[in-house]
Amino acid sequence: MKAGLERERAALLIAVAGLVDGRKEVVAVVPGYRESVESWSEVLRDLRERGMHAPRLVIGDGHLGIWGALRNVWPEADEQRCWNHKVLNVLEQLPCRQHVVAKSMLRAIAYAPIRAEAERKRKEFEVWCHGRGYSKAAETLGRDWERMVTFYRYPKEHWVHIRTTNVVESPFADLRLRTDAAKRFKRVERATAVIWKMLMVAQTRFRRLNAPELLAKVHAGVQYEDGVEVVREEVAA
Repeated sequence: MKAGLERERAALLIAVAGLVDGRKEVVAVVPGYRESVESWSEVLRDLRERGMHAPRLVIGDGHLGIWGALRNVWPEADEQRCWNHKVLNVLEQLPCRQHVVAKSMLRAIAYAPIRAEAERKRKEFEVWCHGRGYSKAAETLGRDWERMVTFYRYPKEHWVHIRTTNVVESPFADLRLRTDAAKRFKRVERATAVIWKMLMVAQTRFRRLNAPELLAKVHAGVQYEDGVEVVREEVAA
């Protein structure tokens, strides 16, 4: 957002938590510097000091700041990178005339019902790219691949929530209308207060997470494979 006297835009670091009862709650709206590791580390440490335990899974975009901070504060948390951001990053490496075809193929990868199929479709996309001289697009898709498919280790009912960062991006659509109309805030603190208040209003309309009855299992560390709970048989001695 445009705030303060500097030419550079101020960054707001925002975190939304999914609670065990299915509610979604804004837990941090903090000014940061360029989404750096240091800034995100301060946000996560503050959450920890306020009583928040290590999250089971963290969803974010491709910016390195959040991931570096997570390793500093909660290294045990799983990481899922947003598929919407990944698709945009891949499309940037392709000419516009190929976007329709590429977007369809990328969507098929992201929404594959099992990980093995996602791997197969990824290879098909890479062959398609290399055959047309778009090696950078294939490399972009493969970068951080393990963090792209983490969601397969969680309940299928929750994939719609954890495959992307839409839980944060959707409320931003209305926020941007207000911040764009303001042109520039004189002080970062005032902009932060306005955006925090707007998020508090938006929070009252947040939809709950699907299948909240499974969240306690997720928190307890129950294992899932391709969205299905792994049942281990106990063999009598």
